[in-house]
Parts: sequence; C-alpha cells; structure tokens
Amino acid sequence: MADFIDSTAFNFEQGQRARKLFAAVVLAALDDAIADDKKYGNGPDQIARWARSRDGREVLSCAGIDPNERVVKGLMEFVSKGVRTSVALSREESERRHALELEHAEAA
Repeated sequence: MADFIDSTAFNFEQGQRARKLFAAVVLAALDDAIADDKKYGNGPDQIARWARSRDGREVLSCAGIDPNERVVKGLMEFVSKGVRTSVALSREESERRHALELEHAEAA
C-alpha cells in the first residue's frame, strides 16, 4: 500500500514538473510575440495564430490552460501591452501596478 502511495505521489510530481515546463514554453512564445510586435508590429496576430494552431493548442493544454478563444484574446491583449513576461511576473512590476491602481482609486 505504501508503495502505491509513493508511486502516485511521484507521478503527480512528475506531472507538475511537465506542466511547468510547458508553461515555460507558453511564456517563451509570449516573449517571441512581444519581440515581433516591437520589430514588425504583428505580435498579437502571431500569438493568436500560434495559440489557434494544433501545436499551440497542445502546448496550452499540457500547460494546464484551456485553449479556447477567451484565452487567445487574453494572450493577444498581453502581447499588445508590450510588457515582457519576466517583467510582468516580477514583484516590482506587481507593486508598481498596485500603487497605480490605488492612485486611480483615490483620484476617482
């Protein structure tokens, strides 16, 4: 019985690692689309084309993201903002956005 529990826990951990790996691929695709947007101006179209492709849908699914049209629109919106994923995920950027939201709330 203990062996079964250990193997189940191990398989769960392996699955979580695989999901994180595919999430990193999604972040890399977002960074590539942001770079294309700055260089050629077609970043949102690039990420939408990728997310709707068979490979893109497979990667999104493996990352634990449901590959529907709402997700595609969210990815396009993220790319159009032009903030790289490493910056968007950083604590400083999060604190800056929160402070900006508080200023807007106080001004209103």
